[in-house]
Amino acid sequence: MILSKQSSPFISAAMLLVTCAAAVNACSSSDDTTGTGGSAGIGGNHAGAAGASGAGGRSSGGAAGTSGAGSAGRANGGGAGAGVAGNESAGASGEAGAPGLPGVSGPSDDSATTNHFVHPSGGSKTNGQTIFRFETFGNEGFWTRTLELPQGIIANAVTPLMALKAGLSVDIDSIPTGDLKTELAKEITAIKGGADATTQTALNSVDTTVALIEMNAVLGLSARNITTPLDGKITINTTDVYAGESVGVTCALCHSITDGSVFSMPSGGSIGKRVDGPTNHFLNVGAAVALANHSAAFYPTLALDLVANNHQSVSRKGVGVGLIPAPSATFSAADLPALESAVDAYLNDPTLYPVGMFDDAIDGNGAPMHITPFFRTDLAAPWGSDGSIAFLQDFNNTVYTALLDPTDITTPGGKTFLSDRGGAAGLEIEANYEKILAAIGVPAGGENGYPFVGRAARTGITTGLPAGALHEEAFIGIQIDQTMAKDLNTYTDSLAAPAGVKTDTAGIASGRIVFREQCTGCHNDDQSKFVPQNIVPFNSTVDLFSAAPTRPTLWPAYNGGAALATRPLAASEITASITALVPVKNSPGIFDDKLIITEASNRGQPRGDALPLLLDLARKTAFLHDNSVATLDALLNPTRAASDPHPFFIADATDRANVIKFLNSLDDQPLD
Repeated sequence: MILSKQSSPFISAAMLLVTCAAAVNACSSSDDTTGTGGSAGIGGNHAGAAGASGAGGRSSGGAAGTSGAGSAGRANGGGAGAGVAGNESAGASGEAGAPGLPGVSGPSDDSATTNHFVHPSGGSKTNGQTIFRFETFGNEGFWTRTLELPQGIIANAVTPLMALKAGLSVDIDSIPTGDLKTELAKEITAIKGGADATTQTALNSVDTTVALIEMNAVLGLSARNITTPLDGKITINTTDVYAGESVGVTCALCHSITDGSVFSMPSGGSIGKRVDGPTNHFLNVGAAVALANHSAAFYPTLALDLVANNHQSVSRKGVGVGLIPAPSATFSAADLPALESAVDAYLNDPTLYPVGMFDDAIDGNGAPMHITPFFRTDLAAPWGSDGSIAFLQDFNNTVYTALLDPTDITTPGGKTFLSDRGGAAGLEIEANYEKILAAIGVPAGGENGYPFVGRAARTGITTGLPAGALHEEAFIGIQIDQTMAKDLNTYTDSLAAPAGVKTDTAGIASGRIVFREQCTGCHNDDQSKFVPQNIVPFNSTVDLFSAAPTRPTLWPAYNGGAALATRPLAASEITASITALVPVKNSPGIFDDKLIITEASNRGQPRGDALPLLLDLARKTAFLHDNSVATLDALLNPTRAASDPHPFFIADATDRANVIKFLNSLDDQPLD
């Protein structure tokens, strides 16, 4: 099969690309009061704990005294500091204040002063860069053979301008000098000069899109087995996907941008020099996947109508709402178009799948999380917004072996893990998925069948390892090469955070003081230090609450209610400290939807959030892991309810504005 220009119209699934930016701040206010049955969960938040969920947090003790008099707590900060002349006395949950600065620099517990999650590093940064940008570990079998994304791009005549509007970006240095590069430069210059973008030839041709993919110029889309000289086509072998040209997906899709030095699409992607690490906040994952010929292959990560859940899985619209129907017992290729239509509608719905978000849990629930940064990974742990993964290489392994190729959940190890996390619902997801793959025409096994990454003979992959919820090194029994994992760690550890915005030094200095007095019960003020670790529990009602460090209450209104399912582990899996995962519970609202199933009890920690690094905040388009707050000012404003998630407010408008200036100024350089 040769992919080149076709005359097919740009159908409705792709039309959303033109207006995708309007969905950036979409969220649902629906309560999911009924809850969900036990369904399976995989992974943590794609993009990891380096995410920026917004700052805030009261110091639960008073501000520590500095040299001289103690500083009084402000707004919700607590009582007055106890400092006396010549002495520094820390508040109950804060480090001692720096001489000359009121407040404290961060929590005083061990998790804020000792890194308990040191991951392997010291490998090859050069190799790590190549892995980050181009390595697929064979997932082109899913993206090209099964989902058929490149084929869908052709069928829907996706032009470079459409791709940019969907948040995809282009590395200018990957385009060889020649006619195409010259033509693109001419057309971009014309647009900047006021010309109508829709009249430009190359920027409105699907041929150009295919050529850019073939050049490996589209960030995160890795063209594999490409023959030279380049011919502007992707020639797919329909008998063996690995024998021909194909396209897979890499870390860079979500975690790279360009500097926009050539062109930037408002609320979209850009063309320029590649910058690895920052979040692609305008990536429309849902609409991009909906372009594929077989979007139903994305089934496991969506909100699913499951018998084992009593049809009460959750989506961002509420309990039992917006769910993807289950394939029937006699499901066949004739039934596939109706399912594809339902999946496309879900993926293109800006409430169910907002821009800048990715649903990284195979749990039957629809709970996309905001994509988070992947720079300075040496400063961030544990991994996932839920903190269920301790080490970076294990997080990356989960992404490669389960999320970027969901066909791997059909392996024996995949079934073990799904059963651990969700019991009957987990196994129902897997059984339904096998029906869908059969209807698409992808067989189990063989040179052109699934699984793709998790093949025993795959170079760089080990299969058949112990699997289950307590085996984070290989949750589904599949593990990427550990030398490559170490090299990838080394590269992302080395990536610098973007420079902070430091235009108002006086306001920043004032904001830092307020932050030290009110926000360091959870956060460090200096982001060159590793983030305070482990979990901030939702509130004291969560299971295993006492296992977490002492922190202010993250979500006062959390009410998980009665257990919806228990999750015992097999005798062969239990340890001296963990004999079961905590029961499945669900609170009204969407803030906990990711954590109904996927939470940190596999590490002996409670339901709650892992703390983010507070970096690159000036570019963020929404705050908190569920995108439920539009701006930093809204996050810290007491007009939000005291029962809301992250109820840490700064009442004085000037103080609040200065704290925002301080937060936007933060980068990975040490503070004075």
